[in-house]
Amino acid sequence: MVNADIKVGTSPWGPQDQLGALNHLTAEKSAAILARVDGSKSYDLSIDYFVGMPSFQAAGDPSYQLYMSHTPAGTVVDNLNGVGEAVNRHVCYSGDVVFMYTHTGTHIDSLNHFGVDGQIYNGFTPEENLGSRGWTKAGAETIPPIITRGILLDIAKRHGVECLPDSYAITVEDCKDALDASDVTLEAGDVAFIRTGRMGYWPDGSRVLGNPPGLSLEAARWLTDQGISAIAADQECVEVGPSQHEDNWLPGHCHFLTEAGVPMIELVNLEELSRDGIGEFCLVAAPIRLRGASGAPLRPIAMPLRGQLS
Repeated sequence: MVNADIKVGTSPWGPQDQLGALNHLTAEKSAAILARVDGSKSYDLSIDYFVGMPSFQAAGDPSYQLYMSHTPAGTVVDNLNGVGEAVNRHVCYSGDVVFMYTHTGTHIDSLNHFGVDGQIYNGFTPEENLGSRGWTKAGAETIPPIITRGILLDIAKRHGVECLPDSYAITVEDCKDALDASDVTLEAGDVAFIRTGRMGYWPDGSRVLGNPPGLSLEAARWLTDQGISAIAADQECVEVGPSQHEDNWLPGHCHFLTEAGVPMIELVNLEELSRDGIGEFCLVAAPIRLRGASGAPLRPIAMPLRGQLS
């Protein structure tokens, strides 16, 4: 094992920049990819949220919970609205409450999620920018709607397997081979989607989570060198686990978020895209604007381009 040697990145977009690589998203790029869309089909790349779903409870985070705060029968008994039994039996009212870790299910990591040596991307420090109600810099609310070109790097298919082996470290050559197979190249502002095959086991937590196949640090650095605006994968941390670097237990997170300013999208379902051979697509995605949060649920939608569907 060797040191990762990761440093805090300084934004080329200025000392107050909180977007990082999302600055590569331009109106011109969005318009260009939208102009190529075949609107007859779309792919929902997110997963359902449900009680008992795989989550990070082993790390001490709460499991996803949903409970009813109002039910039709309860409203009749409680009469909290004061309109009486007859009206409350006529108008049936349900309401619920959700409680969860912000990195549950399909979600995006904000740039304040990980830091190095006491700083997050662009040198923001917790002493100046972390209050009792979250970060004042680089939170989930700063992430704009992502409308850009998505590129699928189907690493599992390139290896001829349904799923890569546990702890397989994806190489730069793996990434290049997958791009060659789809006859596409990465361009500035694209979102790269890495398929390991893990989502084929969803929602079996014993097979979806733990010792993930994922990007090596070398592959991560090669991808950010291509100017991607975000990185995504069908497993829980994008990078390979456990870490290959003795000085950092999640070097991929530190590189993408802290060094390169590239948000990370995790637990996306890429099985249908792989099945239909869609290597290039229009991506539309936006997180819930949770002010100051280190991450937020995301619902990415992939739309094929004209001429891709038979």
